[in-house]
Amino acid sequence: MKFESTLEFAVNLDEKDPLKNYREQFYIPTFGEQEVAYFCGNSLGLQPKSARNFLEEEMLVWEKMGVEGHFKSKNPWFSYHKLCKPMLAELVGARESEVIAMNNLTSNLHLLLVSFYRPSGSRYKIMMEAGAFPSDQYCIESQARFHGFEPDEAIIELTPQPGEHILKTEDILTAINDHRDDLALVMFSGVQYSTGQFFDIETITASAHKAGVMAGFDLAHAVGNVPLHLHDWGVDFAVWCSYKYLNSGPGGVGGAFVHENHAFKPDLPRFAGWWGHDEENRFLMQKGFRPEKGVDGWQLSNATVLSQAVHRASLMIFSQAGMVNLRKKSMLLTGYLEYLLRNIAGSAGVLHIITPTCPEARGCQLSLVIDKGGRKLFERLTDAGVVVDWREPNVIRVAPVPLYNTFRDVFGFVQILTDSLNENN
Repeated sequence: MKFESTLEFAVNLDEKDPLKNYREQFYIPTFGEQEVAYFCGNSLGLQPKSARNFLEEEMLVWEKMGVEGHFKSKNPWFSYHKLCKPMLAELVGARESEVIAMNNLTSNLHLLLVSFYRPSGSRYKIMMEAGAFPSDQYCIESQARFHGFEPDEAIIELTPQPGEHILKTEDILTAINDHRDDLALVMFSGVQYSTGQFFDIETITASAHKAGVMAGFDLAHAVGNVPLHLHDWGVDFAVWCSYKYLNSGPGGVGGAFVHENHAFKPDLPRFAGWWGHDEENRFLMQKGFRPEKGVDGWQLSNATVLSQAVHRASLMIFSQAGMVNLRKKSMLLTGYLEYLLRNIAGSAGVLHIITPTCPEARGCQLSLVIDKGGRKLFERLTDAGVVVDWREPNVIRVAPVPLYNTFRDVFGFVQILTDSLNENN
């Protein structure tokens, strides 16, 4: 499509947008009497209007039924986690037995590393991208120490080539092959939180397997953002949070995937809990852990029902909209943002997009490096009613989310950015 930098063009795109009505299903924060320009769904997604009803339904069950809500309510709490399975499976390209909503991201990562980081002899190293989100860095560091290794020795961090911001897939594959004799695990993000790069999960997984190594992914910035086919790609395990693109509330329930190649192996090492025990015999309260089939066997405790009620509300919106349709709009919306930004980048002289230019290699986030006065620029945007995300030392992350952002949002943001850049100079 040939873009134009006019308000009329943006309004016309909105009018033709088949997903335009989904914006009405979310509360848009306000700045004074006006709605903000919200581009921070990669940090905290907006509240679905239906979430309150889903939550209130379970609050009323608790009020009216008390403990009986576990078995006698419309949606018994005993099996509440199963209500999310079909929608999660659809969203990440998995089978229902391979996905679970539970705990939070880092807890799930630690739990799955118990099973999938099994250092042996000379094969003890973990490969990941440099500059991964701190949750992953700290988790991997502590796992290395737990197994008796110094992180600097056990962790291989891959960096982009000099002068570049993006890790090339071929460089990742070369590194995996070069370290095939000492690797125990390959662990990457799905979408890199800072640059917005969408890693080639399928190719990285295949390369890891060729080297005899497990492949796991943190999908915090990928789930609900980019198309995923975890089962077909052969990913061994993955974890994610639900409060970013999945709009499930601050600190919302996390998620996990374990491929069926592993999920049905009861002797696979794991840390066990009551809710991961065989469901049919769970209430016999007997010694001797026997894991439930599938990824459910990694559960520790019963479902956080109130959090999962909000999660269900959002997942239903995704199921209705369809990830294929969302991806199509996302690529168009982000492409329009990129077009407008490049029109001003040259004249501004201080703004550079570090996210991949190839639409297939990114989600809906564009990361902007501000060479001069970045923090001041961010504050000017905030004062103008624009919600974006600042990351030290000089990155502003902008995420036009297809469920609730519009082309007019994008046009208006770039107008405000242009004015703020002029003031900044």
